[in-house]
Amino acid sequence: MGYDDVITHLGEFGRYQKRIYYLLCLPAIVCAFHKLAGVFLLATPDTRCQLPHEDAATVQFASLPLDKWPLAYPLDSVTGKAKTCEYYDVAYSADYLNGTEPFTQNGTVACSAGFLYDQSKYLNSAVTEWNLVCGRGFMAATSDSLFMLGVLLGSFIFGQMSDKLGRKPTFFASLILQLIFGVLAAVAPEYFSYTISRMIVGATTSGVFLVAYVIALEMVGSSYRLFAGVAMQMFFSVGFMLTAAFAYFIHDWRWLQIALTLPGLLFVCYYWIIPESARWLLLKGRKDEAFVIIEKAAKENGVRIPSEIYEQLVEEVAEKKKQDELTADQPAATVFDLLRHPNLRRKTLLIFFDWFVNSGVYYGLSWNTNNLGGNQLLNFMISGAVEIPAYVLLLFTLNRWGRRSILCGTMLIAGVSLLLTIAVPSGKTWMIVACAMIGKLAITASYGTIYIFSAEQFPTVVRNVGLGASSMVARVGGILAPYLKLLGEIWQPLPLIICGALSLTAGLLSLLLPETLNKPMPETIEDGENFGKNQDPSLSAEGGSNQELKEMLNQS
Repeated sequence: MGYDDVITHLGEFGRYQKRIYYLLCLPAIVCAFHKLAGVFLLATPDTRCQLPHEDAATVQFASLPLDKWPLAYPLDSVTGKAKTCEYYDVAYSADYLNGTEPFTQNGTVACSAGFLYDQSKYLNSAVTEWNLVCGRGFMAATSDSLFMLGVLLGSFIFGQMSDKLGRKPTFFASLILQLIFGVLAAVAPEYFSYTISRMIVGATTSGVFLVAYVIALEMVGSSYRLFAGVAMQMFFSVGFMLTAAFAYFIHDWRWLQIALTLPGLLFVCYYWIIPESARWLLLKGRKDEAFVIIEKAAKENGVRIPSEIYEQLVEEVAEKKKQDELTADQPAATVFDLLRHPNLRRKTLLIFFDWFVNSGVYYGLSWNTNNLGGNQLLNFMISGAVEIPAYVLLLFTLNRWGRRSILCGTMLIAGVSLLLTIAVPSGKTWMIVACAMIGKLAITASYGTIYIFSAEQFPTVVRNVGLGASSMVARVGGILAPYLKLLGEIWQPLPLIICGALSLTAGLLSLLLPETLNKPMPETIEDGENFGKNQDPSLSAEGGSNQELKEMLNQS
């Protein structure tokens, strides 16, 4: 007997659950706004140094025709492009610019008068306002990197708050902080305050999205949890695409940041609609509050919960408290328990590498759309749209073809498609975009698979610890991903090649992990060590099941 039996009597996905579930899916859209906004807030347009003879009051980027650039800017032998952060130390007379006066080599001078930006694609951005180009170009990537650091810190901070204080207060605390610092980022007077505000916003995305995700999954039946989890990710993808729509209509970066933040105000009214998780209330011994929520759900779903179920729940809560008291003095499980045994250590390190690659490649591709060539907004929109079929693929195949097959296959497809950009002829931008989007679709499916596959690999006694450590390793990949954009300035396909090589390597290494579909989950450290030793799992555990896995995923 357990809360899942209550869900069975309520209806695994009844009218009450559907209403709350779809309301909780909507905040995922706003979280996507914030996670992907940096592509446009920190967009770097074509840039050139202002020349000494140009009047700062009237000069524009296009004032110097492209055919005159070789007279002003030296050629970079590595990239084959003009080095527009410096210019030739010559007298820029009319005769010189017309070509009638011969060129005299006097060396080059670093840019000092200022920078000129191409405003044909972006009216402005934080990059153009604070001149985050040339020697300061790394600062834009660092700002995005610190945003992802915020996501890492937020998953830890708000995860602890969610377990201690409750799902509902954590969700709304995160939401209010997101609104406040989202607006502060828009009015930030300089780079430092902007970056700190965005980092805090990054932390709140964990509190808003992950807590909403947990509340949603904790109230649906086990047979619907795969659908519920994947469908919520689709709402994130919708937010991905809508970010491009906002950027299409709003060309000033400050107003864009405000526009992407204010929709969060709509979710403040959820305070009177969204209940606390009844599962969490029971876990904390607050049975009366939990029963009120269960009765409300039963009334809306048109069912009646037998009184004996409530009695059994009360007994279970009391029994769990006794067990917690007995185990209170025992040392808590740590990630080091996963690394002490050779087979378990090997699997753990492989899983960590898969998480690192999935996160790094996913965000590396998402943030690199401006460097692919062609229409940047269209590239971004397609990058979000391809996630939908990726998630649909998981719904139809994950419980049929096996976790390892899907994980390995999608990562290999991502790796091969991205590496093929090496062979794309110069000027065939559409081919580079096509390869990148196939890679994005595949890595999205892989990212969706690694969650459940990892949980099925870790023993029950350290499952939450293993998933938490995996998530932290994934955030490291996300923190490093923004710097891939800088490599694209050296050679356009370079970020795609790096992502492809990592995906291909991780996909092949995933074959070393045992399949988990329809296999009992390891319960103890010993089970975890024996599981998959000879690719023929034989576990002593008899109670493992996919239903238990999904419950553990909810608790994490």
